[in-house]
Amino acid sequence: MPSASTGAPVTTGAAVSAPAAVSLPAPADSRMAPGGPGYRRMSFALFLAGVATFALLYSTQALLPLVSSDFGVSASEASWTVSAATGGLALFVLPMSALSERFGRRTLMTASLAVAVAVGLLVPFAPSLGALVVLRAVQGAALAGLPASATAYLAEEVRPKALITAIGLFVAGNSVGGMSGRVITGWVAQEWGWRVAVGTIGLIAVVCAVAFRLLLPAPRHFTRGSLRPRVLARTVRDHLANPLLCRLYAIGALFMMVFGGVYTVIGYRLGEAPFSLPQGIVGSVFLVYLVGTVSASTAGRLAGRLGRRGSLYVAGATTTAGLLLSLAGSLAMVLLGLVLITAGFFAGHAVASSSVSHTAKTGRAQASALYQSAYYIGSSAGSTLGAVAFHAGGWAGTVAMGLFAVLGVVTITLFGSRAARTAARGAPVPAPAH
Repeated sequence: MPSASTGAPVTTGAAVSAPAAVSLPAPADSRMAPGGPGYRRMSFALFLAGVATFALLYSTQALLPLVSSDFGVSASEASWTVSAATGGLALFVLPMSALSERFGRRTLMTASLAVAVAVGLLVPFAPSLGALVVLRAVQGAALAGLPASATAYLAEEVRPKALITAIGLFVAGNSVGGMSGRVITGWVAQEWGWRVAVGTIGLIAVVCAVAFRLLLPAPRHFTRGSLRPRVLARTVRDHLANPLLCRLYAIGALFMMVFGGVYTVIGYRLGEAPFSLPQGIVGSVFLVYLVGTVSASTAGRLAGRLGRRGSLYVAGATTTAGLLLSLAGSLAMVLLGLVLITAGFFAGHAVASSSVSHTAKTGRAQASALYQSAYYIGSSAGSTLGAVAFHAGGWAGTVAMGLFAVLGVVTITLFGSRAARTAARGAPVPAPAH
């Protein structure tokens, strides 16, 4: 009778070969992807955060002629209500990114929105231009906690293949916020003045902030970092030593110089002869921001077809065409020019900002913060220089400043393409397999 099997290996005189290694399946990627759990909530929450950020940040931009009239100041002086906000954001975005490494992305974004909204409700009561500029600077500093933290959150919580699309949706929220803020303030200000208009934006931002906090999923892949200044300085130094990141920072700043300059003074141009449009109609011109919503959200597909550098060339060419068309004396041509400027800017911004998150393997919040800092420095410079150029040479002066900035974008991108080709030629050839 055969013996019962015990399940133990039976040995014979021959040696027993070791069992073949079993390859285990790779662990599933638990990060969010389109169609997956939490992705829609996350996308809508950050979309609302983008809406609130740009609506608050540029709440006075479409109202500058009314601010000038109320306080009896020039266009370049009134433009400081925009430059102060973007400048405050540029100065504080890096420290805020360090806080997000310690306290978490969602926590810092929530706190930033809360403070910015509270200041936004005080802005309508500013007694002087100086007080208004100070409040706007504080508001910009508070908003600094959002852009870098949002892109770092996405880089950690979203799968790499969906990153450009996810960041594009956040940027699309920026465009909707910028558009709706300017359109709403234009019509409200026409009836009740600029103070009621900016107060209305503050109330809209309250709703966005509450919805953002309720919708945004808790982070699952965040790793707490250090607040030690030496560690932060080393991370920043490493990022600034990366030529690709520095080129992306410069590209973001130059694109924003164009955009900030054009939209800071367009209200003055359209309000003067030969157009002489009322404030409500001038505000409605910012509906062209919807073009930016589309171009930002489709930037991922554009980059997939043309590559990142190819997409930047297309964005630069589109912006240039828009600037040149805006010189025409026809209102239709001016509006078409604004459409092209907006489309080119948002596409370029979405590609450049997502490239930063893709390039930085460590210290993503600091890498994104440096990009945002450069980006908003470009906005502040563009707002001020655009107004100065308009004062000195009219709309043609503002266009000349914009063309110079786009030339910088193209030059940097060409240099990057040449550097990439040189690096590819110099790469070692792998040895043939034997």
